[in-house]
Amino acid sequence: MNNTNSSLQDKNKLPVQGGFLRTLETGAAAAALVLLTLLPLMDAALRSFFHSRFPAAPETAAHILLVLGLVSGMVTTREETHLSIGFFQYLGDERIKRSLGICTRSLAAFLAMIFFWCSLSFIKVGLYPVQMIGPIPDRVFAMIMPLGYAVMALRFAGQGFRFAGGSGWKAVLPPALALILGTVCSTPAILKLIWGINMPDAAWAASGVFNSLAAVFRLPGIIILVAAALGGAPIFTVIGGFALILLQSSWGEIDITASQIYTALTQNNLAAIPLFTLAGFILSESKAGERLVLAFKGLFGWLPGGMIVVTVILCAFFTSFTGASGVTILAMGGILLTVLSGYPEKFAIGLLTASGSIGLLFPPSLPILLVGAYTRTNTVHLFLGALIPGILLVAATILFGLAVSVKNKIPVEPFSLKKAAGGLRGSFLEILLPFVLIAGYFSGVLSLVELSAVAAAYVAIVEIVIYREVSLPALSRVFSKSIPIIGGILSILALAQALSYYIVDSRVPEFFAQWMQHTVSSKWLFLLLLNLALLVTGCLVDIFSAIMIILPLIFPLGAVYGIDPVHLGVIFLINMEAGFLTPPVGLNLFLASYRFEKPFTVTSRYVLPFLVIQLVVVLIVTYAPVLTTALTALY
Repeated sequence: MNNTNSSLQDKNKLPVQGGFLRTLETGAAAAALVLLTLLPLMDAALRSFFHSRFPAAPETAAHILLVLGLVSGMVTTREETHLSIGFFQYLGDERIKRSLGICTRSLAAFLAMIFFWCSLSFIKVGLYPVQMIGPIPDRVFAMIMPLGYAVMALRFAGQGFRFAGGSGWKAVLPPALALILGTVCSTPAILKLIWGINMPDAAWAASGVFNSLAAVFRLPGIIILVAAALGGAPIFTVIGGFALILLQSSWGEIDITASQIYTALTQNNLAAIPLFTLAGFILSESKAGERLVLAFKGLFGWLPGGMIVVTVILCAFFTSFTGASGVTILAMGGILLTVLSGYPEKFAIGLLTASGSIGLLFPPSLPILLVGAYTRTNTVHLFLGALIPGILLVAATILFGLAVSVKNKIPVEPFSLKKAAGGLRGSFLEILLPFVLIAGYFSGVLSLVELSAVAAAYVAIVEIVIYREVSLPALSRVFSKSIPIIGGILSILALAQALSYYIVDSRVPEFFAQWMQHTVSSKWLFLLLLNLALLVTGCLVDIFSAIMIILPLIFPLGAVYGIDPVHLGVIFLINMEAGFLTPPVGLNLFLASYRFEKPFTVTSRYVLPFLVIQLVVVLIVTYAPVLTTALTALY
C-alpha cells in the first residue's frame, strides 16, 4: 500500500464533495476503527483476567473490518486518493491529462458497477439467510458491499464528468455509458440475482454468451487495463478488471469476485493493518517526531553523521507502524529535511526518499504480517529472518551518510549528557512502544490483532491523554488522513484476493514452477532472475497487490529450488523496497517529487546512490541465506 498514497496525482485535483454525506462516511469509518480497537482489547482483558471471552469477538471484528474496508474505500474515492501509477499523467500536456481523466474514471465507474451487481448476487446466493454474527445477520454486514461499490461507481462517473468539463451531453456521455455498459456486462450476475442457482436454461445460455465474448475480448481487455493503469486508473479497479475478464473468459462466474472480496475483508488478522496505520498517524499528528528527533539528536548528534543516524532510525520507526513508506515521506519529510539542513540538498532528499521504506523489514511491519498470512509462513520466523537484513540495510545507508558527512565537513555538536537524558525522558513513552509490542507478541500473550489494538490504544493514551498534543480537532484530522490510506490499502487487498483466487485455481503457480524447473536448473541463476523480476514488480506494483498476486507464483518455485520460505519472503520484501526507488515509475520517487516539490527526473537522480546501496544489500541477502535463517534457528 509502500506505497499507499496516490498523492501522485497532480496538484490541481478536482474538488471533493462536502456536506452531510461526507461527515457521515468519515464518522462511520472512524467509528468502525474505534470498535475495531476496543473489541480485541476487551476480549484480551476478559481472557487474561476472568478466563472468559467476549461473545463472537473475532467474527464481529472481522465483519467490522468488512464495513471499514468498504466505507473507507468510499472515502478514498471521494478524496480521489486511490493508489495509482499515472505515469502518462506526467507528460505535462493538460489535454492529455484531461483525456486520461475521462477515460480512466469512466473505466473505473464501469468496473465498480460490475462489482456492485456481483455483490448483490453473492449476498443472495452465497450467504445463508440464518447465518449470524453475534446477534446480527451476516447479510446485514455484507450489504455494505453493494452500497460501497454503487457509491464508488457514481463518484468515479462524477469525476469523469468533471474532467470532461462538467456541462453538456458530451461531458455526460462517457461516464453514463460506462455505468450502462457495466450493468449490461453484469448480466450473468443479474440473472443469478433474479433466479438464484436454479436459473432456467435460457438464462444459462445467456451467461454462456458473455463467457464466449469475454474469451474473444480477453487479450484486448488486458491491454486496455494495462494502458488504463499507466494512465492513472485506480490500481484496485484494474486488478479487479483482470480478475473479472480472466474468470469469465475461463467460463467461471464473475460473482466469485464478490465472494473473494468478502473473504479477504473478513480475515481477522487483516484488522492489524488499519489499527497499526491509525497508530502511525496519531504519532505523526502529535509532536512525537520532534521529541524523537531531540532524543536521537542528543544521543547521536556528537557523532560525524549523527543526523544521518537520526533520520534513518526515525524513518524506519514510522514506516514499521504505518506499513507505508509514502506516509513516512509525506508526514516526516518536512521535519527531517530541516534536521538535514547542513547537508547538500540532493543528498538530503535522496536519503529521505530511500529511508522511507527501510522500516518494512522491522516489527510490526504490515507487509511481513501479510507475507506470513498469505504464504502460511510463521510470522515470528519472518520477523526474525528480516531483522539482520534490515539492520544491514540501515547500517549501509548510515555508513554512506557518514562518508558524505566527513567529505562535506558537517559540524557536530559536543555530547551533552543533560541533553541526551532530557531527550530520552521526553520521548521515553514512544521509545518504549516497540518493546511493549515485541514482548506482547513474542511471549504469546497477545494475538496479532490484539497487538495492533494495543498499539493504537497505547499511542492514543500517550498522545491524547498524557501529552495532550492531539486535541479532538486534531484527532479528527488523524481520521481524515488515515481513513483514505486505509481505504486504498483494503480496496487493493480485496480485489487482489479475487485475482489471486483465479491464479491459484487455474494452477498457474504449479505450471510455472514446472516450466522454471525444466528451463533453469541452477538455483543461483534462478535467484538472480527472481531478483530482476521482483525489482521490476516493485517498480510497477504496490507491495500489497504484489503480496496477493506475485507471491502465489514464486513460493512454489522456492520449494522446487530448495529455498527456505523465510529466506524467500525476505528476498521478496527487500526487492520490493528497492523497486520503490527504481525509475521510471518507482512509487517513492513520485511521492518524494510531490513532497519536496522537485521534478521527477531530479528526484530520480538524487536517489541513485541509495538505490545502488540497496541493490548491493539485495544481492548480499539473496546469496547469503544465513542472514535470514540464523535467528530463526535459535528461536
